[in-house]
Amino acid sequence: MLNLRTSSQRGYADHGWLKSFHSFSFAGYYDPAFMGWGNLRVVNEDRIAPGTGFGTHGHRDMEIISYVLSGELAHKDTMGNVKGIPPGDVQRMSAGSGVQHSEFNHAPDATTHFLQIWIEPNVHGIPPSYEQQTFAQARKDGHLCLVAAPDAGPDVVRIHADARMYSGCFDGAQSADLALNPARKAYVQVLRGALHVNGKALATGDALLIAQESALHLDQGQGAEVLVFDLAA
Repeated sequence: MLNLRTSSQRGYADHGWLKSFHSFSFAGYYDPAFMGWGNLRVVNEDRIAPGTGFGTHGHRDMEIISYVLSGELAHKDTMGNVKGIPPGDVQRMSAGSGVQHSEFNHAPDATTHFLQIWIEPNVHGIPPSYEQQTFAQARKDGHLCLVAAPDAGPDVVRIHADARMYSGCFDGAQSADLALNPARKAYVQVLRGALHVNGKALATGDALLIAQESALHLDQGQGAEVLVFDLAA
């Protein structure tokens, strides 16, 4: 099953300082048909205006991933982490038993454009933790690069969830294949550009919800950057 959800079908909120597209029900956007997909609970595409951001707020028992497309995201939390997250980095915060953090765009004249992703954990009440990794562009060009997984090696962000997240960039003749377990679910989010996934054409902001499939084939990219998730059903 391949269910295409176009960019325009997402929820949208304009708070002035923040413009956000919601792939699944979040805050003031509610759609009972899109409460999540497998254990993927939130995919928000956020744009934070210069000099603004999310004030200190709390989370509990959630794996939270930030993926920056442009600008820089300034992160500060009650674990003592004060970090800048540029494009090319993947940041993971395990909220566990509870953590507070803030996220800001300190640039005076540039928007921070990033994806905020929440995945439901398979353990609860663990001590909160933080991890950040840089992924060179060469690892993603024409490939699906594993960036987050529960059994992560030294070059992959570790998440406490039954899920794997890949990032890839495709243009021209570049293509990639990914084997899937038909008993699980998968999800594809196009961050920019356009490409085909199993013969379906996706453009910027489009997503593909996948179930009962044994493989993914990505090709016909046009300046495409994409995230692919292998998820618990």
